Amino acid sequence: MDFRLTEQQVELQDAVRAFCEKHYALADIGALDKQPLRTGDWQRLVDLDVFRLAVPAARGGLGLGIVEAAVVYEVLGGHLVPGPLVWTALAAIHLPGLARDSAVVGGHEEVDAAPPALLDYGQNLDMVIVLRDDGVFVIPRDDFGDLEAVQPTDPLTPIGRTRQLPRGTKVADRQVATEMRSIGTVLASALLLGIADRALQAAVGYASSRQQFGRPIGSFQAIKHLLADMYVRTLLARSATYAAAAIADDRESGDFAVAASAAKLIAADAAIRNAKTSIQVHGGMGFTWEMIPHYLLKRAWVLEYAFGIRAQHADTIATDLASEVA
Repeated sequence: MDFRLTEQQVELQDAVRAFCEKHYALADIGALDKQPLRTGDWQRLVDLDVFRLAVPAARGGLGLGIVEAAVVYEVLGGHLVPGPLVWTALAAIHLPGLARDSAVVGGHEEVDAAPPALLDYGQNLDMVIVLRDDGVFVIPRDDFGDLEAVQPTDPLTPIGRTRQLPRGTKVADRQVATEMRSIGTVLASALLLGIADRALQAAVGYASSRQQFGRPIGSFQAIKHLLADMYVRTLLARSATYAAAAIADDRESGDFAVAASAAKLIAADAAIRNAKTSIQVHGGMGFTWEMIPHYLLKRAWVLEYAFGIRAQHADTIATDLASEVA
């Protein structure tokens, strides 16, 4: 079986990369601190169809698959593109006709009913999708009222807090909620993969140009080992994420829930550890506002909590392994 990307998938990824380099240049990332989600930028993402990649052509989408969505979201993650990217895509895929094309759709996974609820990009949302044990619920913007601003971990992911999230209108059953969680897990893994790869690129670039004792620091054995570990983590994350996306498109090829958990576990670990290592390679300046690695680490920390943390996905994998042994 050939697991390489097709020519069309590579061209799709290159096109999105060119778009991001034009509109989300990392050299200008600090300009987004005050207003990370700008209307014009969001409309350009809508026009690029990044939210309708896996929507059937009969419903106005591109009729592609989760694999194509994953290769695109890897690029978006590597450029730290802000916005509720995954939730808006999930709405387009699973809840057709729910929102207009340019709608900003956020989401919340209700683990328990205890308030308050934290909503990424809360002030920018047109609606919120809530995944509960008994199904999928939608809450229009007017129904959850004013939100309290919360100091965010990632400056490009503003957070709004509501003391009481309304129950909303049920629009789909438990099976759809489970499916949305799994697809969301894969797309979040793709974003994390992009962060892991970008952290590697940043570290390699700096290690190649920074001179010490008349030599690039990348020639030192200790730095080589750090970069090699980052490279391996990135490859493992890419393999796991693409495998989960492929199983999403062909459910007979594997256990999708377990594959999605493996992707999130490995990609989150790669993104967080690579970002930390990139800061280490950059030395004392690695965590300053002028450098990219600290933005990568903060976004990775935020995405760690999207669609289940690593410990939860590890439990899912362990449970599956235990059932096979039994």
